[in-house]
Amino acid sequence: MKYIPFILFTVLTNAAAQLMLKQGMMTLGPISMTAETAIVRLFQIVFNPWVFAGLATFVISMASHLYVLSKVELSFAYPFLSLAYVLVAVFAYFVFREDLNAWRIAGIALICAGTVLIAQSGISSSADEKSADAAGMSTAEFGSKS
Repeated sequence: MKYIPFILFTVLTNAAAQLMLKQGMMTLGPISMTAETAIVRLFQIVFNPWVFAGLATFVISMASHLYVLSKVELSFAYPFLSLAYVLVAVFAYFVFREDLNAWRIAGIALICAGTVLIAQSGISSSADEKSADAAGMSTAEFGSKS
């Protein structure tokens, strides 16, 4: 459970990046490109302050995620990223006035329930297994002591 804060940081930065990208694209308006304007338009998009901040935040999120993946099982850490959808949907409702209907709310509830179940499944990391081996415990004994 000690890696949950790092996992949640990854979720928060992922969601923040999405919101920044949306804000940037809203300031740019609808995109239209031709072969002659594609390169210029691409630079306008990437160097829009909101889009650039969103991309930079994604880099931070990915660095955090890589750290988490070095510590815990992928099947434990990755499902938590679905919480980013929950955050994005709620913030998009309040900030961008996007629709949050009953179907989306039901989906959000299922995502939250699934994430709670995964969190309850426990965490196993290669570092924890090495610690258990060094202490002469089996992984099952180590899990019961945590």
